[in-house]
This record gives sequence, structure tokens and C-alpha cells, in this order.
Amino acid sequence: MFTTAIAGSLPKPAWLAETEKLWPQWTTQGPELQQAKADATLLWIKAQEDAGLDVIGDGEQARQHFVHGFVEQVEGIDFVNKVTMGIRNNRYDAQVPQVIAPLRLKGRVHAFEAQLARAHTQKKLKFTLPGPMTIVDTVADRFYGDKVKMAMAFAELLNQEALALQADGVDIIQFDEPAFNVYMDEAADWGVKALEVAARGLTCTTAVHICYGYGIEANNKWKETLGHEWRQYEKVFPALAKSSIQQVSLECMHSHVPMEMMKLLECKDVMVGVIDVANPAIETPEEIADTIGRALQFVPKNRLIACTNCGLAPMSRAVAEAKLKALAEGAKLASQRYA
Repeated sequence: MFTTAIAGSLPKPAWLAETEKLWPQWTTQGPELQQAKADATLLWIKAQEDAGLDVIGDGEQARQHFVHGFVEQVEGIDFVNKVTMGIRNNRYDAQVPQVIAPLRLKGRVHAFEAQLARAHTQKKLKFTLPGPMTIVDTVADRFYGDKVKMAMAFAELLNQEALALQADGVDIIQFDEPAFNVYMDEAADWGVKALEVAARGLTCTTAVHICYGYGIEANNKWKETLGHEWRQYEKVFPALAKSSIQQVSLECMHSHVPMEMMKLLECKDVMVGVIDVANPAIETPEEIADTIGRALQFVPKNRLIACTNCGLAPMSRAVAEAKLKALAEGAKLASQRYA
């Protein structure tokens, strides 16, 4: 009864890249790297299917980072002379490229991995793209001088690639917008509008993923400052409820997000995070079913999708595999319990 899916990223095998890192370095290059990316993508497609998930993703195996994997294929960005910049409202510093000229796609961005994934699974295929606001928060502007203008420029490029991914046979296109939980007023003001531009003309299912970040130290420390209730979703969910985006994800497992926030997403499918990405402990099916049960107080059964809180990229491969199995088992138990 309950569809299962991952938020997006999965750990990279040691033969592809450094392990348990958010910005891993590739272990090889050239044709060997391309083959390694393909092999890792196929490995995780098989792992997701073996675990029993309903919606399959590529695990973002061909991208070093969920944002930079896209912007690497954009003209007008200087990747050679990176600068240190505080991102997510200075939560942590990162080495980021600089926007130095008008933005334009060099060509297709994710055709290789999307077409590979589509050819190797009969299940629904979801593909993730970074959202415009989050891209803007992860590059240094040396050209536009206006973050809204730059966000709209990126949104147009995202739209080009999203339409191409749809033509590749992708069933669900998801835009990842962790920045929505940081710049709440701006997200409600222009962030959702930029998202609408990125999704313009799509006839496949559209989704937005909004989380409290990967399970890295900087994010975990930030969460400790948010108090006993995390109400960031309260600002942007009403704007998303009015948008054309069909699915919205939120973080629930071991978080302080009040479940009542889901009531703000009327008529949307809700991807309920039931897997903690900041803790290597494997959730039990009972824990997952309990979380789904609490969410059902605010979301109809036919609109609830069991998902991970965020990406699993910085975790170990063994832990990620176990969590995928737990996700499927927990959703199955919930289906039996709440039928």
C-alpha cells in the first residue's frame, strides 16, 4: 500500500571514490572513471530492487556532489579558481566555483546515467536535480549581482535538462532544495517561483526534497540549535501547496518536525522521511511503521510515500544497504497494520 523511495544519493563504492565523504574525490579518471560510474549505478539499482523498493534512483553515483554534478556542465562558471564561501547561511564553509559570465548549458548533463538507469529497471525511475535556490547558495556570484536573477537563470537551465530527462523515460523528477529550510522567507517569496520555472512543461511527476541536510557534523550541530520543535517547513509549505509541484518530502525520523506540518500540504503526495541519515543504527520495521502511523493522522494513505530523511551518501555502504531493506520491511509492516 505504501510506496517506498530514497531521497536521492547513496554511498559511492571504494573503487569509485573516497567513502563516507560528502565531497569525495574520484579514485580513477577518463574511460575507467566512466565505467566505474556505470558499474556503481547498476550496483545500486540492483540493491534497491533487491531491498524491495518501489521507486528506483541512480544513487547519484556519477556526480561528485548533488549540486556541482549539475553545474559542472554549465558554461559561465569558473571551476579552476574556486573560492571558500559559507553556505546554508554560513553553517559551514565549502570550496565553490564562481559564476563569471552568462549561464548556458554545454549540452546534456545527466543523459548517461539516466538512460543507463532507465535501461536497467522496469520500476518507476526517479531522477534528482538541485533546486535553483540551493544552487545559488552553493556557487559564488561574480556576474549577476542579484541572487534572484541568477536563480531564474539556473532555473531555465534546469528546465532544459528536466525536459530532456523526461524524454529519457524518467517517471519522477525531483528538485533538491535544502536551502528552503534555511532562507524560509526567500523560499516562500521567490524560491518556489524559481522551482516552478525549473518544472515548467513537465508532464511526468514532479517533486521537491526539503531536508535538514546530510548527517555531517556541521548539520548535526546546527540541528542542536533549533530547539524542541523544528517549524521551518511552516513558512514554505503553504507556497508549495499552491504550486504545481506534486510531491514534497520532509524529515520525520528522529527529528523535531511536528507531524502537523503535513496538513499544510493539502492535495500533495508527501514523502515522509522514516530513515535517519545522521545515525548508523538500523531502524526496525516497527519503528518505521510507527512513524508512518503517526503521519497518517495528517496525510491520506494514498498520498503517503515512505522515504529516507535525506541522501545516504556519507554513510557506509553496508549501513545504507541495511537501511534500504529496513525501509521496505517497515513500509510492508505499515501496509499490513493500517490496511
